[in-house]
Amino acid sequence: MVRTHHPDADLSPLQHAYNEAAIWHAGQTRHSGDPFITHCVAVAAIVADIGMPPAVVCAALLHDIEDTPCPPGRITERFGQTTVDLISAVRTTRLDEIPPSALKLGNAPKPLQPTREEAVLAIRLADRLHNMRTITFVPPTRQHRVARETLELVTPLAKAAGLTDVGRELHDLSSAVLRPATSTLAMTPPLLTVLTLLLPATQRARWREEWHAELRTLTTRGARTRFTARILLSAPRLTLTLRHPIRGRRW
Repeated sequence: MVRTHHPDADLSPLQHAYNEAAIWHAGQTRHSGDPFITHCVAVAAIVADIGMPPAVVCAALLHDIEDTPCPPGRITERFGQTTVDLISAVRTTRLDEIPPSALKLGNAPKPLQPTREEAVLAIRLADRLHNMRTITFVPPTRQHRVARETLELVTPLAKAAGLTDVGRELHDLSSAVLRPATSTLAMTPPLLTVLTLLLPATQRARWREEWHAELRTLTTRGARTRFTARILLSAPRLTLTLRHPIRGRRW
């Protein structure tokens, strides 16, 4: 994904950042039971898809490194002060302090060279988007609090930045939490759970949470049925891919 937007970029720092994150997040798990590193990779993938350069994708991989035993100064030594400053800004910047007028991510010329504010927002949006995709694993009270904040604050920022697809998905996921669909196909969530049994055991929780998150955004019986049918048809190919992965990680 990084190559798509930055064809001449050196991607070796991304592998180093992934390795570093994997070391320090080892043993940590998410509410779903998945290894925490899966969240880091998901956030980095969204950031890369937005068009961010490798340095910002590295910071996305490492955005939660301060919640680990990683020694102070190690990230500075290996990735530089700029990366450390960006990670710090991601953790400390209040979203309501970012002026929408300063954001032009969706309309910026490519390859994208973001401002500091845009880089911070890209990582924060990606972090929130993945958390919303997997929100079914947190307590209901927290689900509603996060969904309301996402709908009222985060979604408008995504749209102001020109990230229409991200804003739409954030809106749909938040609305699904705050206003659950009354027209549902009762057998669909269990069927999706059964389909995950085809996947490698280490991958089941991840795909279950993502499929269920997308399902919750669909408000009609027909849309939910079509989505489930699509997953049913694509599951064999996905299973084959996951059981026989291509060696090496491609960014």
